[in-house]
Amino acid sequence: MIAFMVAGTASGVGKTTVALTLMAMLRECGLRVQPFKCGPDFLDTGHHSAICGRASRNLDTWMLSDEANRAIFANGSRNADAAIIEGMMGLYDGVAGGGEDGSAAQIAKLLDLPVVLVMDAGKSARSIAAVVKGFESFDPEVRFAGIVLNNVGSDRHYRLLETAIRSVTATPLLGHLPTDAAIAIPERYLGLHTTEETTSADNRLAAFAQTGRQHLNIASLLDLSRPNASGESEAIPVSCHKQARLRIGVARDKAFSFYYEDNFDLLRESGAEIVGFSPLSDAELPQDLDCLYLGGGYPELHADRLSRNSTMSAEIRAFVESGKPVYAECGGMIYLGRALTTLDGCCYPMVGALPMKFEMTPRLVHFGYVDVEFAEKCLLGDRGTQMRGHSFHYSHVLPGAQMPTAYRMKYSLSGHEELEGYRYRNVLASYVHLHFRGNPTIATSLVTAALRARTMEVQA
Repeated sequence: MIAFMVAGTASGVGKTTVALTLMAMLRECGLRVQPFKCGPDFLDTGHHSAICGRASRNLDTWMLSDEANRAIFANGSRNADAAIIEGMMGLYDGVAGGGEDGSAAQIAKLLDLPVVLVMDAGKSARSIAAVVKGFESFDPEVRFAGIVLNNVGSDRHYRLLETAIRSVTATPLLGHLPTDAAIAIPERYLGLHTTEETTSADNRLAAFAQTGRQHLNIASLLDLSRPNASGESEAIPVSCHKQARLRIGVARDKAFSFYYEDNFDLLRESGAEIVGFSPLSDAELPQDLDCLYLGGGYPELHADRLSRNSTMSAEIRAFVESGKPVYAECGGMIYLGRALTTLDGCCYPMVGALPMKFEMTPRLVHFGYVDVEFAEKCLLGDRGTQMRGHSFHYSHVLPGAQMPTAYRMKYSLSGHEELEGYRYRNVLASYVHLHFRGNPTIATSLVTAALRARTMEVQA
């Protein structure tokens, strides 16, 4: 299997565009391409999945163990001809400045992946060679398979850069990508627009592949990215899906799309059937649901439509009051609240299942990785259970809500500690996104809670 990582010298240099272009080129060649993303990002994975026709998976050496990362990579790559892993931030950027923990480089070494380095060359000349040399020598254990330049001004500019780079390295220069509206993905405060907001997957696949054919030469990359027989990863056996015993409703549409695909896999392995529904468009919940899972996303961008869908709000309120379990993260928690005030000052009623009101903020409230310990028994596990997650939101809870909490949390960047993980009846809601592979018992706990609630309903 062909496998390599696409990483950047920094955030914003174009690595997502390069990764999507390479994915499209390999798909056009008839290969089955499995995408991955380093770090906790949900937006890039959505674009990967649309281009590749396979669910993109998150790899993360801070939230997950080495064994979990290897399992995700091996099992995600089953039946694939190629695996492309997009890095996060700069190649060597991790949780802290003094070590590699959480970095794309750490994952490249863990999985023995060669790296395609993406560089923004817009304002560069010969000095770009020094950057290349620095990245190659910074960690001798990292292998480089190619270099792609982004934001090149002209053919003459590219030839100048090529001469400088070839003077310091034998790593192949694979070409450059121009600024092209056909493959541009708009951005907003949380990152890229979601894949649901862009053109059709088929149109984007064709546009990325065409751009790649015109500007990139990947022949040498494919040779360097094809491991020896001894280097092939073997898929790690996973438990077969049990016969579905219960149904978990998952909110999935333009307002709610932030999920780790492996969370669904673990829930299925624990005996659940995943049933999608749209709080934006559906008037009712799917039939015979035993549990709800409301992920993050952009409820603030669709607050008016969510507010006007009163029949869905009533359905979810009734579901909560029935005592069936509901797990909500970030945007899903906001949706369950009484009201959301957007930046323009408009206040929109939400579901009203939780006695909380939310307000959008012009700046990040909390950003980064979070250590979570369950201070009380909750839907996801017993007291003392430990997890790691990620928080990234531009909103806060307005004063006045008095709710019991289940989480004791510590933010990795700021060191701030707080009690969170709000509880109401059989609801657990939090700003933190949890990757269930970090502690697979929490998927089992959620399924067990749903089965318990079903049993109590039957007995009643």
